[in-house]
Amino acid sequence: MSENDRATKVAKVPAAKFGGKGLTIGIAVAAAVTVLGLVMWGMQLTGGFMDTDMRDFNPWGLSIALFMFFVGLSVGSMVVATAPRALGFQGFQGVAKVATWTSICCTVLAIGFVVVDLGQPLRLWELFAYSNLGSPLMWDIIVLAAYLVLSIVYLWALVRADKDEVGAKSLRIVSMIVLVWALVVCAVDGWIFGLMPGREMWNTALLAPWFISSALASGTALVLVAVIALRKAGYVTLEQKSLVSLVKLLGTFVCVDLFFFACDLLTEGFSSASGIVSMLTVGQLAPFFWTEIVGSVVAALVCFVPKLRTSPLIVVSGVLVVIGIFCKRMQLVIGGFQIPEHDLATFITDFTVTGPWSQGLAGAYANIIYAPTLPEIGLALGVIALGVLMVLVGLKALPLRSVDE
Repeated sequence: MSENDRATKVAKVPAAKFGGKGLTIGIAVAAAVTVLGLVMWGMQLTGGFMDTDMRDFNPWGLSIALFMFFVGLSVGSMVVATAPRALGFQGFQGVAKVATWTSICCTVLAIGFVVVDLGQPLRLWELFAYSNLGSPLMWDIIVLAAYLVLSIVYLWALVRADKDEVGAKSLRIVSMIVLVWALVVCAVDGWIFGLMPGREMWNTALLAPWFISSALASGTALVLVAVIALRKAGYVTLEQKSLVSLVKLLGTFVCVDLFFFACDLLTEGFSSASGIVSMLTVGQLAPFFWTEIVGSVVAALVCFVPKLRTSPLIVVSGVLVVIGIFCKRMQLVIGGFQIPEHDLATFITDFTVTGPWSQGLAGAYANIIYAPTLPEIGLALGVIALGVLMVLVGLKALPLRSVDE
């Protein structure tokens, strides 16, 4: 059988049916969990941040960690959606709309966690009324809002291009703009932490490129998991060689991210910040650290060993990478508040005590400073469910399917 005959035979195979009762059930479950999250948010608005485990020593917690996490997922997904067209690669066009919609949903979730962390949604007005343009926090708000608008414009352009209403050259220009802006968003996100000189774990020039490498790894992993599931359901079209290329790309991103982490640990281990290395490797944050390291190594092996590149193992490796990057975000937020770079870098109140006074001052502050409470976890799950709901409704209602080229 010739190559053309084989391609024709493959093209005539009917695609699997997508949607139906399963998709409807998924939408209903996601909507129910979202409502539960709204109830938890109402409780937090009523009770204040005392319902969380955030205190003076640790004013940032799960919400800010998830904000960083979803910004990274969004940027990584957008790079997968835009880089092939911007750089002239072929074979990934079938997943561009799905990756872009996933990126938009992740951006909405990131903004949602910022609103949750403000305590009151009306404080959004204060951000703009009393904004300080010299603050990296304000830079992030501006670039993230612009990024969301650009992402929606890019999705619109992709849909129009399928109808031959947007030319290839125009689409490539938009792809380049969105690609560059996505990387800027991730860099600014890293500068929020890296420009704080009072924190040992944060004050490093490596943080911005480290954020970008983590975003590329987690976003690529998320797109891979989604593409494998949607390809099996007949929703998207992606050739096996293109899927393998994407898997190899994931392995490369994971290795680069591990290299940056090793550089940071080596530098801190030979400096006055060696306590941070001990805290990560054998201390309070060791479960997060080893989950990330072991999961990343396993994922890299799956990506680079041909015999291991089966769809189930690729999905497992993608999930391990996403979990590992989340663990990295938690390490960064919690660890950054554990060891100040300067003496008396923060003030001590009754709300900063994490252990019993009976063991003296050292014992009172010896335990981990922050761990999310059940209301925090419930609210976080509600926000995540909102993102799942957006993704599923988009797959059902928006023109995101692959178009034969």
